[in-house]
This record gives sequence, C-alpha cells and structure tokens, in this order.
Amino acid sequence: MEPYELTLAGAAEKIKAKELSPVELTASVLARIDAVEDKITAFATLTPDLATKAAARAEEEIAAGNYRGPLHGIPVGIKDLYETAGVATTSSSKVRANYIPAQDSAVVEMLFAAGSVMVGKTHTHEFAFGAVTPTTRNPWDLDRMPGGSSGGSGAAVAAGECFLGMGSDTGGSIRIPASVCGTVGLKPTYGRVSRRGVASLSWSLDHVGPLTRTVADAALVMNAIAGYDRADPASVDVPVPDFTATLDVAGLTIGVPTNYYTDRVDPQVASAVSAAIAVLVEQGARTREIEIPLPQYVLPTEWAIMLPEASAYHQEMLRDKADLYTEDVRLFLEVGELVLATDYIKALRARTLIQQRWRDMFADIDVLIAPTLTTPALPVHDPKVTWPDGSIESATDSYVRFSAPANVTGLPALSVPCGFTGLGLPVGMQIIGKPFAEPLLLGVGQAYESATNWAKLAPLP
Repeated sequence: MEPYELTLAGAAEKIKAKELSPVELTASVLARIDAVEDKITAFATLTPDLATKAAARAEEEIAAGNYRGPLHGIPVGIKDLYETAGVATTSSSKVRANYIPAQDSAVVEMLFAAGSVMVGKTHTHEFAFGAVTPTTRNPWDLDRMPGGSSGGSGAAVAAGECFLGMGSDTGGSIRIPASVCGTVGLKPTYGRVSRRGVASLSWSLDHVGPLTRTVADAALVMNAIAGYDRADPASVDVPVPDFTATLDVAGLTIGVPTNYYTDRVDPQVASAVSAAIAVLVEQGARTREIEIPLPQYVLPTEWAIMLPEASAYHQEMLRDKADLYTEDVRLFLEVGELVLATDYIKALRARTLIQQRWRDMFADIDVLIAPTLTTPALPVHDPKVTWPDGSIESATDSYVRFSAPANVTGLPALSVPCGFTGLGLPVGMQIIGKPFAEPLLLGVGQAYESATNWAKLAPLP
C-alpha cells in the first residue's frame, strides 16, 4: 500500500509512531496528484512547493517532540471559496481570478494550527452556485459528474489526492459530491463551524464541513475545526465535544421516511439505503416509520431564500463584471434580483415553521436515515434524469431535492457510502440528527462503516 492510500486516521497513527514522515506522506500525495490530476482536474490551484515546506516543518516539529495531534503533517485540499493568505482564492470564477487574500479563513487557520499541509485549492461550481462542478470529473467514471458545489474536494479525496477536502454546503454541496464520489461528507449544524473568510452563497443557509474517506477521519477533522467564533454572526457558543467517541447503536431509534425521500428515487439507491438500515438493525437499532412534515414547501423555501441572498452578495460584482460569470450562474443571480422582498419574508417564515415541525418529528426518533441523493452520478454530457412517469429533472434539481431539508432546517447531516449500482457508481446514505448531534451521527455512521467494506474501496488504478 502506498502512503496516499491510507486513511487520515491511519496516516496519523503512523506519523505519531514515527513510522511515516510527513515529508514521505506529502511526496506520495503529490506523486498521486501528478498521476491522476490531468484526468480529474480537482484542483483550481496546486501548491506543491508550499506543501513540501510545510511537510518538512511538520517533520522537524514532530522530531523535536512537538506533535500537535492527528492532523499534523496530513495533506489536505481546501475548497477555493476559503481564503488562504498569499494563495489565490478564485471561487473557480474569472470574476475573482486575481484575488489573493491577505489572511486565512477561520477554518484554514485552525487546520494550519493543527499542522495540516495544504496541497492546493479544490474546484467548486462557480461561487458554489450549482451542483455539477463542470471543471471536474468523477474518479469512479470519468464520464460522470463529481457533484457540487464541492466537487473538487469530493473527487480529490476519492482519488487519493488528499486526505481531507474542505467543502461548503448551502443546498447539499458537501453531501452531493460525497455521495456520488463515494466519500464521507458532513454538514454540521448551522453555527457549529465558523464560516469566517469563506465566500458566501446564501448566508442564512451556508455551512462548512469536511469530506473524508472514512467517518473516523471526519470526526478527527471536526475536533480541529468546531467551535465558537464571534467574528461569524451565525456562530453558536455551545460546548465542543469529542467527535471521535464511538457509539453502541443498540436501542437507538432510526426514523425511516414514508414520503418525500421515497418520491422519484432510483430503485438501486433506495435498495442500498434499505440494506444499510438493516445492518444497523442487526446491531440493535430499531426503526420507526416517519412522515416528513410540510414536504411541498422545502424546495420553494430553499430557493426563495438562496436566490435573493446570493444576488445581494454578488450585486456589485454583477454590475461591474457580469460578462465574466458563467452563463448558468449569471442567470441564477439575475433571477434572484427579481424575487420580491415579500416573497423572501414569506420564505423565512416558512423556514421557521418547517424547523418547528422537524423538531417535533425528532421527538420520537434519534436519527433520520434516507438516501443522500435521488440518483448516483449523472453523465457529464446528459445532466438530467428522466423518471418512469416521463418527468424530466435537471441534475441540480435532482441532486438538491434530498439534501435541501437539512439546509432549510440547519440540522446536521452526514453522508456515508452504502453501496454501488450495477454500473459501479457509489451510493450514499444520509443520516440527519437533532441540532448539534454530530457525535451521534458520526457514531451511527462509524457503526455502519465498521460492519461493511465500502470505505475500503477506491476508484482509479
């Protein structure tokens, strides 16, 4: 096994034991990038020189007895929305092609404080406004989409180009690429992780979080990046637990939806998730059928909030540099300017009602488990779904439909690989919990992961 093939947790153990040096690990990852990046194009900017220097510094610190923890010397990729001092942060857009921040975003500060080694900035759908990431390909099938908007992070982690890819999630943009690329993706509770220094798509729906190869890896990352930040108005001052604590799922009640997540879903996806729930039941969990409240309002509320908030953020740039935006993103931003203030206010009120009804729903269950997405990865050259009833759904609409509820409610949601289709495409299971219940979600995910082999599989030779 090459070093880049290790999990983050596995690499950290070897570094701590001085069986593997950060320099060796980083060299292995950079060689992997050289071997596969031309096929995947996961990175907007590569920083091999900075990575090599950071790895050498980490090696010196560890040799001197100054081991900082599990992320020390670990190569990571940072979504190109996160500001990085002295390194271009373009949001994968010509609009910010020359933007070089003077300081790091909050999460990047924490990752660097933990000793992480940045190998580059990963591609996003322009300004995170889309679920496709057209620059990037899916490592499991190069003719398939990697999802988005954190498609670069999802593809890079899956292909072994980094151990962690930081993402952002406004309508599912961490969980979508996690599901179609066969990685783990965690959208924390709204306010759990600071968004300071991350370009906004929709400030009242934005979340930031990790994409990793395993649930245990995601837990290690959360230990490093979670916490209150007074500079982020959405940040919530709540205790930060140990996210790596394991969990016995015996006695937990799993909510199984009888509506919404059962509507227009690929049968292979539904079957894989049902089989995954059965694995947890074998470990002692029990199930309860749950009706998702107010399903008809979820997507209208998501879009009625996201469109005008995004347009407000981009208003000045749209006036000055409209021709530099890609056509699809510019259209979304122009449409957002047409949303009435009264409709936006109604959507905010609808969100409050949805949040209340979901809180009531969780009174009888510990977690809700459903498919992360309606389908596996869609073809790059045919980005739509035709359902048996003849209805046609775009890639964005299809991908966002099952992920949006956790954004509207602000609840934590974890996507975990749970199988493959007949074409060898990954399928993701989504575990949703109560506010700030990330340790529970991670525990359930790790219990499932430990009983299956999906996390051990990797794409590309």
